[in-house]
Amino acid sequence: MLRNEILKRFESVDASASAVRWSGHRGDHDLNPGMVHGDNLIPAAVLVPLVDRPQGLTVMLTQRTAHLNDHAGQISFPGGRVEPEDPSHRDAALREAQEEVGLPPEKVDFIGTLDPYIVRSGYRVTPIVGFVNPPFDVRADPFEVAEVFEVPLSFVLNADNHEIDSRTHEGIERTFYVLPYEDRYIWGATAGMLVNLYDVLVGR
Repeated sequence: MLRNEILKRFESVDASASAVRWSGHRGDHDLNPGMVHGDNLIPAAVLVPLVDRPQGLTVMLTQRTAHLNDHAGQISFPGGRVEPEDPSHRDAALREAQEEVGLPPEKVDFIGTLDPYIVRSGYRVTPIVGFVNPPFDVRADPFEVAEVFEVPLSFVLNADNHEIDSRTHEGIERTFYVLPYEDRYIWGATAGMLVNLYDVLVGR
């Protein structure tokens, strides 16, 4: 899929106010009926970086370090909580991306947002989608990021790569999306947001 096609998809979905784009919010509860979340959700934002490579667009992801308190070792987008000094969710996502992987904000062209995603840990995450224009040097924060890697957008946009798995935690079975890529296990909120990206760009 080309840049102009992606822009048109986001523009057309915004204009039509489709159920996919304006569903209110997504979250861990999508595949787990009956799961509830509190009202005092912490605002957060992530950058969904679509890197414009000569061989095609890719999605940049990070592997979190194993010692973190939240989501240790998991695959995620660059991002974090919205701080009081952040003018907007977009600014928060760009700031976090610069802090975590060294991505300069001026290298990112804003496309749009996906549906807010509520995670069981108490965050309401706004995914900010943007084109990333190489060249840029990746400088991973060694405290938070173990590795930075990219997945072809074509892989994400192939529904055959969207799987559903489950685990039992504290006696309760939880179901979630998974996108297994090579030897990586992309699951949970990150997989859910990638499925949302698929819904916007391709539709089900």
